[in-house]
Amino acid sequence: MRYIKLGAGALNQTPLDWSGNQQRIEAAIHAARAARVSILCLPELCISGYGCEDMFLAAGTLQESQRTLLALVPQTKGMIVALGLPLSYQNRVYNVVCLVVDGKIAGFVAKRFLAGDGIHYEPRWFKPWARGARTEIEIEGQHYPFGDVYFSCGGVRIGFEICEEAWVAQRPGIELAQTGVDIILNPSASHFAFDKHSVRERFVLEGSRAFSASYVYSNLLGNEAGRAIYDGDCMIASGGEILGMGKRFSFADYQLVTASVDVDITRMVQARTGDTVPNLDARIVTAFDYPNYFPSNQEKNHALHPWEYSPNLKEEEFARAVSLGLFDYLRKSRARGFMLSLSGGADSSTIACLIRLMVAFGVKELGAMGFREKLAHCHLPKTNNELEIMHHLLTCVYQATENSSAITQQAATTLASSLGANYLELNIDTLVKGYVDIVSDALQRKLTWETDDIALQNIQARTRSPGVWLLANLQNALLLATSNRSEAALGYATMDGDTSGSLSPLAGIDKEFIRHWLQWLEQQGPIQLAPFSALSLVNQQQPTAELRPSHMSQTDEQDLMPYPLLNTVEKAAIRDRQTPYEILLLLQNRYPEYTSEQLLIWIERFFNLWTRNQWKRERYAPGFHLDDESLDPKTWCRFPILSGGFASELAEMRLRFKQE
Repeated sequence: MRYIKLGAGALNQTPLDWSGNQQRIEAAIHAARAARVSILCLPELCISGYGCEDMFLAAGTLQESQRTLLALVPQTKGMIVALGLPLSYQNRVYNVVCLVVDGKIAGFVAKRFLAGDGIHYEPRWFKPWARGARTEIEIEGQHYPFGDVYFSCGGVRIGFEICEEAWVAQRPGIELAQTGVDIILNPSASHFAFDKHSVRERFVLEGSRAFSASYVYSNLLGNEAGRAIYDGDCMIASGGEILGMGKRFSFADYQLVTASVDVDITRMVQARTGDTVPNLDARIVTAFDYPNYFPSNQEKNHALHPWEYSPNLKEEEFARAVSLGLFDYLRKSRARGFMLSLSGGADSSTIACLIRLMVAFGVKELGAMGFREKLAHCHLPKTNNELEIMHHLLTCVYQATENSSAITQQAATTLASSLGANYLELNIDTLVKGYVDIVSDALQRKLTWETDDIALQNIQARTRSPGVWLLANLQNALLLATSNRSEAALGYATMDGDTSGSLSPLAGIDKEFIRHWLQWLEQQGPIQLAPFSALSLVNQQQPTAELRPSHMSQTDEQDLMPYPLLNTVEKAAIRDRQTPYEILLLLQNRYPEYTSEQLLIWIERFFNLWTRNQWKRERYAPGFHLDDESLDPKTWCRFPILSGGFASELAEMRLRFKQE
């Protein structure tokens, strides 16, 4: 038996943070050495950061990446380490992985299949490498193998699938299996999306089984560049069995997963399949011998928590992903805390609770001292009391008008108090009436709800913005916008009102799920925190903008349509690109409780509001990518600001409906 100890490292990197990225890589290497790891796989582009965007094309980025690589090489004595970086070859930039063996560069593998869909834009910066092509690259007078290569290190064959390459039909692992590779390393930068872990687990398991190899998968961790959140998913598998799996959504700088594999066992499986070919492949690089550790027995390293097996996985993932995203956004932006306009409704209450979870998760993992050290710029009080930490980090502001109700005021007050937030109340009614009176005088007519409904609603939302911005500026805090994805789809939001903010944490999640999540949080939740019982005051309400007079009984679903139905229409229209008539047929089948005429009205409303309000989506503050069906025009769903508005398609829907 020949055991080799493998390691997969998750890193919380920041684009273009050269010294910080280097320090975290060094820390992971040192931890792996202490764990007697022989082969360590670190994430894709971990040296530069994955989210450098157009700075990948800057000469300085490439120079600093290469300098950092050379500085890291001596740190790998007695180990094999895979490091990702951008590298220029013949005036083209490639996404590459450098294999460093015992303090020396063995060569570079260039990514063949680039991610160019969804939030990924790799073909804009990188060139795909050709299958089977191998050349050499010169770095500081030394020549190294470069391209589609794999390695023989001390008689152990190592190949690569780089992130996207494991997601395509003709994945490189197929060819690597035919050459008898023992270990496949997959350095990835795979963003979080709901239930994506199960997809990764399947291709890691299948890769280890089908390719008769040990498979090591590493990933980035945390909110790297603003929008994408990385869960730090790391796995090691062999023979179709998971041997090591890391904890996701960690607040630490890095995570390390280790497992020992028996190379002789995988080779025996390869021998039985008879698919390997003689060692005549020109792409193989014979690297240097390296110190090999041979653990006495095969170990399994599973760091999963019980919630990973929970039937409420989506609720758990949402809580942990967004709380980690907020934490990293706060510390990397160097803001002193959060400012939130707390209305007592579902959206703002969700954000307040997520910040409370951020504190709870962070303190539980790092300890109060470690949590404070990571947020040193916030000057948190030296206390272990999470509520005192919350009081310093979050300020909630309830801004009342004459249309505000007692129940929302009570909900906001009770929730803020129970979460430990600093709480302020402002009455902006005089300001709102002042604006209305000024405009009425200028127009020489009285503004009324019968003739000026939308304008009178919007002025209330906009009047809330200057005061809360003033408070955010005074505290050097991040103002958080409260609009959600359902509102973004229909433009049911006031620009410079509830969309005001530096960050929009809920822009990627729909209102139906938000309401469900708050009920789950109140009744069960990811951790037992008594303050969440205060959500009963929020959950008993019907969602309302609370901008019309109370006698008008305003609710969001009356203004729009039922939220479950809105989700169905949005997915059909935007994700599946169905026509209005096709959507009508879908809704007739799925929602028989509504008349066809009512469904027609809602479909027309959706398409009219969707096309009319693209300009609003263009102006939203950055939000987190949580679902692989995003509406963010900057990273996912591009739609023209001016268009025909689906007029022909809607007319056809009406015509075909009448004919039937």
